[in-house]
Amino acid sequence: MSRKPTKGYFVRGHFVAAGSELDLELKRELKGSVDMSKTDLKKHSDHLQALGEALLTLRGDLMTRLREQHEGIDDKLIDALVEAKRITNFEGKRRQMQFIGKLMRKLDDGTVAAIEAALEEQRKPSARETLALHQAEQWRDRLIADDGALTDWMLAAPDTDVQQLRALIRQARKDAQGVVERPGEAQRHGRAFRDIFQLVRSALTTTAEGEAQDELQEPGDE
Repeated sequence: MSRKPTKGYFVRGHFVAAGSELDLELKRELKGSVDMSKTDLKKHSDHLQALGEALLTLRGDLMTRLREQHEGIDDKLIDALVEAKRITNFEGKRRQMQFIGKLMRKLDDGTVAAIEAALEEQRKPSARETLALHQAEQWRDRLIADDGALTDWMLAAPDTDVQQLRALIRQARKDAQGVVERPGEAQRHGRAFRDIFQLVRSALTTTAEGEAQDELQEPGDE
């Protein structure tokens, strides 16, 4: 009596009998992986869509760096982002963002990771920006408290409108004279106090950006 051939299939050169424990295990794994892949694919697609929308807010210097380091950030994607910024119609904007999402899904993992890193860098203040913030506070306080600080500042930032700064310092000192400090209450400051801070911070940030650009150019200049 001839023996009936065992039904089954081959997986990577190995025979798997139909109904066997290995067969059932492989089917369970296959079903699980398919279900998971659909879920993961949807999540990944949504994530890339959100990244594409976030790219609309990315700073110019960070976008330039991405383009220089990753070929996936090509003219087609950049043009799509520019067009999305231009569109004001809701439906038109929605369709454009879907198109951007489609382009994002073509990017390799390295480029996607670089985009995520650039967006995270934009969200967190850099060490230079934090230093500029503290320096601006120190300069503001010095300028208001010490007449000689103005000369020091003009040496550090000669492009400053000295007449404007003098006027702000005079007003900040005048405002401070009329303030009555009360225990337990935060000290109140006038607009001139805040304007001096903004003026100084802007100048320090511009200087820091110029120094950073010089550092980037130095290797190529050698």
